[in-house]
Amino acid sequence: MQARQTVLKGTILFLLFTALSLPSVAQMVVQGGELQQKLAALKQSVAANQQKLHKYQWVETQQLTLKGDAKPPKQNLCSYGANGQVQKVPIGQPPAQQQQSGRQRRLKEHVVEKKTEEMQDYMSQVKTILALYVPPDPQRMQKAFQAGNASLVPGGGGVAQLVFKNYAQPGDQMTVSFDTAAKKVQKVDVNTYLDGPKDVVTLALQFASLPDGTNYVQQSALNATAKQLQLTTTNSQYSKLSR
Repeated sequence: MQARQTVLKGTILFLLFTALSLPSVAQMVVQGGELQQKLAALKQSVAANQQKLHKYQWVETQQLTLKGDAKPPKQNLCSYGANGQVQKVPIGQPPAQQQQSGRQRRLKEHVVEKKTEEMQDYMSQVKTILALYVPPDPQRMQKAFQAGNASLVPGGGGVAQLVFKNYAQPGDQMTVSFDTAAKKVQKVDVNTYLDGPKDVVTLALQFASLPDGTNYVQQSALNATAKQLQLTTTNSQYSKLSR
C-alpha cells in the first residue's frame, strides 16, 4: 500500500513538473524561431549593403588621443579596391616641425621614430582584430547561432538587439542593434581584446543612411584601455564612383 502511494505521488509530481515546464519550453521555441528570423534578415541586409558601399568613395577623419594627449587629426580618401578591401589615400601633409639643433633633433627623431613604430605595430594589430567585426560577418554570426552563442533582446521602436558571444575570439561579445522594419543596422558594440583578456578593446559604431538608402558607419569610437588610447573615426562626404 505504501509503495503504491509513493508511486502515485511520484506520478503526480512528474505531471505537475511537466505542466509547469511546457510554457517555458514553448517560449524557448518561439524565441529561437524569432532569433533565426531576425538573424536571416540581418545577414541579408549586411550582404546587400556591402555591395552598395562598394560604389562609393568617402572621406575618413581620424582623431587619436594617447594618454590624454590629442594628436593632429588625419584624413584619408577611402574606397573599396578590387580585392574587396578599403583602400586609403592620405589627404594633406603633416605640419612641418620646428627646426632644432642637430644633436637634439636626432635624439628626438630617434625617440619619436621608436614610439611611432610601436604605435603603428599596435594599431596594425587593432586593425586586424576589428576587421573580424566590421562589417559583421554573416558566416560568423551563423556559426555563433548554431553554437548556441546568439541571443535576442527585444527593443523598443522595432529595434532588436542580437547578441553574439564567442563571435571571433573566446570570451568576446558583439551586439548588433537592428531596425527590423527598415532592415538596417543602427549600432554595433564590440567588446574584445588583443593579446589577452586584459588587453581590452571596445568599439562602438553608429550608422547613418545616404539618400539612396545605403547604410554606412557614420562614426566609430575605439577605446584600448591598456594603452590609454582612444580613436574616433568619422566618415563623411560620400560620393559615387564613376567606374
